[in-house]
Amino acid sequence: MAFSTNKTQELTAAGLNLIGQALTIYDSDLKLAVCNVPFQRMFDLPDALVTPGATFEDTIRHLVLRGEYGEVADVDAFVSERVEQALAFEVHYMERTRSNGRVISVEGAPLPQGGWVTVYTDITRTRQQEALLQSRSEELSDQLITYAEELSSTNRELAAMNAALEEAKRELTEIEARTRLTTEMMPAHIAHVDASGYYTYSNRQLSAVIPGRPSDIHGMHISAALGPSAYERITPHLEQAYSGQASVFEFTDDVSARRIRAAFTPDARGGAYILSMDVTAEMQARVAMQQTRRRTLAAQMTSGLAHDFSNLLTIILGLQSKLLRTQPLPPTVTELAEGTLAAARRGGALLSSIAGMTAQRTLRPEATELHRMMANLETLAAPTLPRGVTLHVENSAPQGPVMLDAGMATDSLLNLILNARDACGASGRISVSVKLVHDTWIEWLITDTGPGFSDQALSHGFDPFFTTKGAEGSGLGLPMVYDMTKLAGGDLRLENAQTGARVVLRLPYRPAAKAEKGLVLLVEDRDDLRAIYRNMLIDLGHSVIEAINADEASALMADLPQISFVLSDVQLAGEATGIDLAKRLRGVVPVLLMTSLPPDHALYIAAQQTAPVLRKPFDSGDLRVLLAPTPPAEITA
Repeated sequence: MAFSTNKTQELTAAGLNLIGQALTIYDSDLKLAVCNVPFQRMFDLPDALVTPGATFEDTIRHLVLRGEYGEVADVDAFVSERVEQALAFEVHYMERTRSNGRVISVEGAPLPQGGWVTVYTDITRTRQQEALLQSRSEELSDQLITYAEELSSTNRELAAMNAALEEAKRELTEIEARTRLTTEMMPAHIAHVDASGYYTYSNRQLSAVIPGRPSDIHGMHISAALGPSAYERITPHLEQAYSGQASVFEFTDDVSARRIRAAFTPDARGGAYILSMDVTAEMQARVAMQQTRRRTLAAQMTSGLAHDFSNLLTIILGLQSKLLRTQPLPPTVTELAEGTLAAARRGGALLSSIAGMTAQRTLRPEATELHRMMANLETLAAPTLPRGVTLHVENSAPQGPVMLDAGMATDSLLNLILNARDACGASGRISVSVKLVHDTWIEWLITDTGPGFSDQALSHGFDPFFTTKGAEGSGLGLPMVYDMTKLAGGDLRLENAQTGARVVLRLPYRPAAKAEKGLVLLVEDRDDLRAIYRNMLIDLGHSVIEAINADEASALMADLPQISFVLSDVQLAGEATGIDLAKRLRGVVPVLLMTSLPPDHALYIAAQQTAPVLRKPFDSGDLRVLLAPTPPAEITA
């Protein structure tokens, strides 16, 4: 679409430059939209005043100061009067004599969407001919007829030129309207910046792609629209586009915590076209799938080795135990044998850890109350700390249940707390806080007052078997936390604070549908499946009414406002999907979606962004944990 529009603009500009008259088109903000080369030549204007975006006021002031209008006593008042006349957008025709003695006609007409088009014609020769005809009408009657015919021909040419300009104006207006309508309907931000970084076009979707940014950015510099942090991320790619090379990249916006994919395409005038979209949900699903593939590969590589080493260790343990039981041994030999047994047992524990890290794990999210989970975490962690180490938990978790594998999350947090304990030694302070980041992430922050991470630990902390604890560490704790985090589509970062270490753990925020027992609207277009789901809901204590498509469900919702929640398939009969239904009912009643689509399917990703999703096949137990949080047993010290 962008190429077609540029090509049309280039052809239009070439056509306008062939016109003998000077022509300008200013928009409703009195900024230059189009002008031709004769306009610059007629008034000998600098390039800055014939560049799209130049203001009408600056052009008038330049002409006044150069003496175009003769002596003007009050320049500001003269310029202000001309600007006010231009803002009136009225049809006008005038003739005036320039300071160089040339006579020009000025004819202007308003445009339908604001602004106006103006044609300037040098009529000096025409005026000279009229004067000559008047003074020599009797003597030069033959010449008078010739000049009259020439003047008539000129008028016909002008009329034809005006008709061509009107047609060009109409086509340009239609092209602009179609282009804007198409781009504004796309779920992405489409824009253009000039060589100075100022927006010359935007489809007003920036705030939809990157929350917290303005929508009306036309004429704004890209650094002001994006903010310092995001602008710093995109600057190298923008410079690359300015140099003539296209660039496609992704970055995480610090303000909104969104993952953004952007494409910069150079234009022929030193600027760049921009296409950007929010790929946060896609990134979370992609990270989880990548981690699953890595674990599968690791399991394949280590399973055989672990089996063989387990057999060898079993033999060593058996022989050493038998040696110690069969006959008395000298103390030095007994000590060596017991040391061998201890090393073999430690090897067995290490193999168990490797098997636990590489074994196939299934993410089991369920409706979880974070406040209760954090309270249990504090109860579990406190007894493991030395008397001189204190644990402070700041519980700013979001209200309401969230979809989370509570066991996996608790294991990860407990592992990080134990690492912080080892770093603090006999005394220190460990802090754990949780908060919601821009309705996108649940973020845990774990800090300690220990010595912090070494440069080597920051670089290799997630590598299996890397440890700074010597013989006491297996080097599998942080890699297991990293593995579980990535499996859930989250992120884990190691940093150093002013005092001690700092670990940031983020998991995707997925609110759970919390529904009281009552009347349930079941939306499923297959009769056999609908009967199964109906029985599940009835067994859970709910009453059920049924619909086969989104439109029927909407009609039932209008007639039965007492419905407590909606369970709908993603793919339904008719044009509307379960996702469309969930969007209609957002804020009205909780909606739970179900599907058998794979996690990387576009509809599955869109469903996750709209409501909690239940994977088919499922049983009543799976349904129960999604409808309400299962309160874990209180853990007491």
